[in-house]
Amino acid sequence: MATTPFVRAGILGRARDSFTDLASASPARFAVGVFIALIVVFTALLSVPAASAAPSGTSFADALFTAVSVVCVTGLTTVDMATNWSAFGNGVILVGVEIGGVGALTLASILGLVISRKLGLRAKLMVASDSNPLRIQRGPIAEGQAVRLGEIGGLLATVAISTLVIEAVIAVALLPRILLGGVGLPDAIWQSIYFAAMAFTNTGFVPITTGLAPYAHDLWFLGVLMLGVLLGSIGFPVIYVLSRTLRKPRRWSLHAKLTLVTSGILLLIGAVAYFGLEFANPHTFGGLDGGQRVLQSFFLSVMTRSGGFATIDISQLNGSSLLVTDMLMFIGGGSASTAGGIKVTTLAVLFLAAFAEARGKSEVEAFERRIPTDVVRIAVSVGLWGATTVAVSTIVVLQLTGERLDFVLFDVISAFATCGLSAGLTENLPDSAKYVLAATMFLGRVGTVTLAAALAASTRRQLFHRAEERPIVG
Repeated sequence: MATTPFVRAGILGRARDSFTDLASASPARFAVGVFIALIVVFTALLSVPAASAAPSGTSFADALFTAVSVVCVTGLTTVDMATNWSAFGNGVILVGVEIGGVGALTLASILGLVISRKLGLRAKLMVASDSNPLRIQRGPIAEGQAVRLGEIGGLLATVAISTLVIEAVIAVALLPRILLGGVGLPDAIWQSIYFAAMAFTNTGFVPITTGLAPYAHDLWFLGVLMLGVLLGSIGFPVIYVLSRTLRKPRRWSLHAKLTLVTSGILLLIGAVAYFGLEFANPHTFGGLDGGQRVLQSFFLSVMTRSGGFATIDISQLNGSSLLVTDMLMFIGGGSASTAGGIKVTTLAVLFLAAFAEARGKSEVEAFERRIPTDVVRIAVSVGLWGATTVAVSTIVVLQLTGERLDFVLFDVISAFATCGLSAGLTENLPDSAKYVLAATMFLGRVGTVTLAAALAASTRRQLFHRAEERPIVG
């Protein structure tokens, strides 16, 4: 007997209610579950022989590592991305990068918005969890949050439109330059779309065997890639604010101001540092003219913030430059963006708190706004757990490989910050170390504090205060 529409609607309705109940009960835990499910699906897809260019297929360790790198938009790889995958495999990777870059929950809510033409409270909570996972765990969204609950619908539209428009513009801008390089039209279209997606999502995979070598000194090509990475790394809440009040900076949110100012400062500091530290290095910038040194310095500074593209052999950088890169990768990009790291706003809040303490001020302020104490605590937690994750992963990988500390630390931070730059260590790792780096990428993408909140059974309210006593600090 055929199932009636009424019965089908009832089943779908119950499934939808169960789905949304699970999501709203613990959005952070739900986010972790969604990313795990995506990794499982893409590991299975990349493991099938049809996804590989070789008849033997891809090993489980390499398929899992690639799936995590794709979903977490990291860009680290244990195989040659230009030759290992078939057309089907490349298609799977491109889809996975788009899903991971936009955010699994955000993408799901966009689809729901298209179908229902409106967002319910539960859907809004899901998206708020994806953009502001720490705030949603503490109850109602407070006034002054980077993205308010009532603005989620507008934010979703911004996410969808900005992703499509920005990637399309980047692809169109890159296409003529690729064609001038002698690439046929079908391949040039594919490469331009691939590069555009990898730039905006801050992934950094390259679809050609020569890497960026054909464009290593091309101002137009590198400039377009830098623009795509920067737009992806500032975050959708910032793009949302700029799209509405671009010519009215006074109306920008505190989050947007902190993100843009801190990102600009870090970009300039990184470029100046690379210019000075690599000026005489014959393996990197030493043989270039002044203009190329400036271009390459800014390009590397942008890519260390999570972009992952490279025009030089990273292993040839001076030790001082490797350390600068470690710091920039660890910081990463903006919150609710395609970038990783502890985020620039976290760094800004920590510095503002330190300055306030040094000046004897009881409140942390920026741009004539007061930053709540709980935000400062969250910033400290993010920094501490990020550093702990990097330290533990580095120790384990060192023990498993016996490689140099500076190279191991570099690739571990790159994995945690979902950056994708490598000192050449990742491609030669044993399977056990691949699993460790895959876990590090997952922690970096999902967020250590979000993961901790997801694993906690509940948030307890303490209805009393114990006697105060001050330990000696410093």
